Amino acid sequence: MNTHARLVQDYEAGIGVTASPISPAPDPGSNLAATLPVWALAAGSVAALTAAANRMRAARGLAPVAHRIDPARITAAFSSERLLRIGGQLPTQFADLSGFFPTFDGWVRTHANYPHHRARLLATLGLPESVPVDLAVARIAMIRASDLEEQASAQGAIAVRVRTEEEWTASPEGQAAAAAPLVAIDRRADRGEAGLPTGAAPLQPLRGLRVLDLTRVIAGPVATRALALLGAEVLRVDPPQLPEIPWQFADTCQGKRSALVDLRTGGLDDLIAAADVLITGYRPGALERAGVRAAARPGLIHGRVSAWGEAGPWGERRGFDSIVQAASGISILEGAPSVPGALPAQALDHASGYLLAAGVIDALVARAGDGIGRDVRVALARTASWLLSAPDRTPRHPAAAEPSAAQVVRHGQVVTAPPVLPEYPDYAWPAPTYGADRPAWPLPTH
Repeated sequence: MNTHARLVQDYEAGIGVTASPISPAPDPGSNLAATLPVWALAAGSVAALTAAANRMRAARGLAPVAHRIDPARITAAFSSERLLRIGGQLPTQFADLSGFFPTFDGWVRTHANYPHHRARLLATLGLPESVPVDLAVARIAMIRASDLEEQASAQGAIAVRVRTEEEWTASPEGQAAAAAPLVAIDRRADRGEAGLPTGAAPLQPLRGLRVLDLTRVIAGPVATRALALLGAEVLRVDPPQLPEIPWQFADTCQGKRSALVDLRTGGLDDLIAAADVLITGYRPGALERAGVRAAARPGLIHGRVSAWGEAGPWGERRGFDSIVQAASGISILEGAPSVPGALPAQALDHASGYLLAAGVIDALVARAGDGIGRDVRVALARTASWLLSAPDRTPRHPAAAEPSAAQVVRHGQVVTAPPVLPEYPDYAWPAPTYGADRPAWPLPTH
């Protein structure tokens, strides 16, 4: 069995659907070359998505589509932030205080791309926001890695101690991540109307379904972008007080609409009441504390992405792909204990996004039969556990190549990677103007 087929098998067995036939997809090497089988993770997550899309087509009486696993498209999509150009410029991917830093007794990895996360990290270090970066780095070097990790968590900042694979596997948080299903789909008690809207087409099997997207960064937006590609009506909502990083929005918001809503004002109630799917990336309880009640819409499919999983000891902690790589041992496997490294792409994010999209589609198929609401959950740490347990490691591998500059689409000043599915030459439209749309259904036509 190809390793990527193993991922599809694990996904489908975990949610209880009949196994799909998966065509071989030889590892193309190139820009996903790594010690761990990143290509298997990438190809497998995309194959899981296409299998779910065909189950939706079957539910709607449509003929299946023989989706191809295209190495060029997949490797470009998983490295999309390295192909992105805005006005001819490659945006800066990580801020000055996001990265690996030596500590008194090891290494930490921090994430401070958002201004509020940077401010919290500096507060953890006891430094003002105006401090020079070299002074912050010097302060980090004086602290034990485990102490900084705990202090950062208490402040709502993001920093983890770089661990070995063995340390992570033996830890309660690592064990909790590995114990969960690859994608969890849980039935709730609420029930709405069964069935599916009319008007779908083979390449648009999700047409007529409404998706409210409350996610940021990569994993959640990749999931909702995939749902939009397959025909769903997707409205992305951001809080006006915390603007999104512009390049991330340009790279992952194609085919969607964008509006600004303050969650604390109750402005989401009507949107949720008329949606089929809600996708969120908030930590457990955060939405409820803001007054948002997802279950207020009977039969809603609620897709949720988290860093560490909701049930483990780190369920309340913040995290990103790079942070999960550092904590789980991946950074040492892809580098060395003396100099940590990273995967050649933010593959945990991208793969988790496609797996979440697959889970949402399969939950919609199930709801079509019984009307019951379902929660669909993925966690970057669970995706990392799958990657760490997968066979076919390649400790001796060439350096990862840059993604092909030929695999792009151009819209004015913005250059991005094309859709991961080769049957689609482009998304329905590029990322819209941030926050320009009304927060209302139905969405305007482009």
